[in-house]
Amino acid sequence: MIQGIFYARFLPQEGTKIVAQSPPGCIVATTYTPHMKPPLVDFDIIQEYIIPRKAFFNRFITVNSPDTKYSILGFPVSIPHERYHRNEFIFNFGLVVEADADQIPYERLVRRLAVTFAEMERQYGYLSSDGKLTDGERRPIESLLEIIKEDLNNYGECMIPVDEVNILNMKLFPFHPPPPPVRGWHVPVPKMKLADIVDSTWDLTLQKIIPHTDGVNDVRRIAWLADVSLPLAQIALQHLLYYDTILLLDMFFFGSCYAPRPGIHDFIANRGGLVDECSAYVCISNPVAVPGSGAREGGSSGDNPGSNAATSLAPPSEVSISRSSSRDALHDAIGQQRQHHHHQTPRQAVSNYQLIKLMTTFCMGRSVMEWIKLHQDAGFDVLRHVDVRRLVQFGVIKGLLYRVHKYVVSKQYLESLATGRRTRAPTGAGPGGADANGDDDPLLRYADGCHSFDQIITEQNLTDGEIMRKLKSLGAGDRTVFYR
Repeated sequence: MIQGIFYARFLPQEGTKIVAQSPPGCIVATTYTPHMKPPLVDFDIIQEYIIPRKAFFNRFITVNSPDTKYSILGFPVSIPHERYHRNEFIFNFGLVVEADADQIPYERLVRRLAVTFAEMERQYGYLSSDGKLTDGERRPIESLLEIIKEDLNNYGECMIPVDEVNILNMKLFPFHPPPPPVRGWHVPVPKMKLADIVDSTWDLTLQKIIPHTDGVNDVRRIAWLADVSLPLAQIALQHLLYYDTILLLDMFFFGSCYAPRPGIHDFIANRGGLVDECSAYVCISNPVAVPGSGAREGGSSGDNPGSNAATSLAPPSEVSISRSSSRDALHDAIGQQRQHHHHQTPRQAVSNYQLIKLMTTFCMGRSVMEWIKLHQDAGFDVLRHVDVRRLVQFGVIKGLLYRVHKYVVSKQYLESLATGRRTRAPTGAGPGGADANGDDDPLLRYADGCHSFDQIITEQNLTDGEIMRKLKSLGAGDRTVFYR
């Protein structure tokens, strides 16, 4: 948000002077605003940067206030002409924003202000005449700055007639950083109902992959289900990631390990109703048992670890959570689940204590399956009452848990990378070893400690167990598996 906007000039007799400012007194106190708050910045300290040396003319500059609370964005302009005193007219339009605000969107505004008023000054001396009303049609600078600030803060854009010829038209565009690369083993989780906003004018690849982007399928599977190439699917998902409409998570396996983050303390204290959000998102209600349907009282996912509790929870594509707007999204999730379970028996309550106990018992070296068995042995059937995948997903998105990845390192392969010699797996070493032609083991290029098992599973189309068996059949003592 713009905290202040000003117009400064360099006067030969007075030096740097603030001619107009909005709100009044934001840069320098005036006789008309003695009761106002003190200025945002100390003008006596920063005035040499408001109108800097000639080397900084016609350049975008940023200056932080001495207390580091605010930043002043400016674009000092010099217009040489013989009609001016000392043959030069120097001015600067600046914005005052908070120091931790993203300054990239405001840079275009400052440049536009400087370029527009510089051209108006060259045409008919708008600034050098101090913006005085000579023909009854021209707006004064003070009112222009006030309208610019209010419109940009309230609407993100402004279109202001300066006179009967010139119009000041500006828009504040948010800056999105370049998205991280999308890999085949990532799982995109939608932050909104993408199916409700897609239309026929969208990219064809996007239209194909959106129905399969449900928070469960990985990128490779989405590409296969949508019948598009993997690179095109990755590019399309990068567009969704760029506009902050999806999150990227790791694939969920019952053999994976998760460990708590420091944010788990907020969950234990139930700050902001975090435990209640979790309960609404992950708890499974008991569907009505229909005679002859084979459904049991505990729900269809009670004995199937791969089940996503489709009979009791709305699909992930319809109910999703995000880091920034998770509260609103999860409140929508609660409403959708209530509509979905309108004709079902009430949800069996899982106490907050039990949810906290479930979340805090994840630890390094304990897989999700071992975690489930731990609680079943303690008398709580996790799969009957909680959607485990959603519980883990909630913990990762909220910053309560992190995924502990598995990597493999080969001493021989690292040695070959250091020396430049090519390493071959022994011929006839069994599954995963070199073939009859002595070709390298396909797993060998992943044995540098930089490629997780998720990548191997996706690119080699192998399960975790198959990878471990192949590694055991190759050179005893050479391959080391570690977690981080």
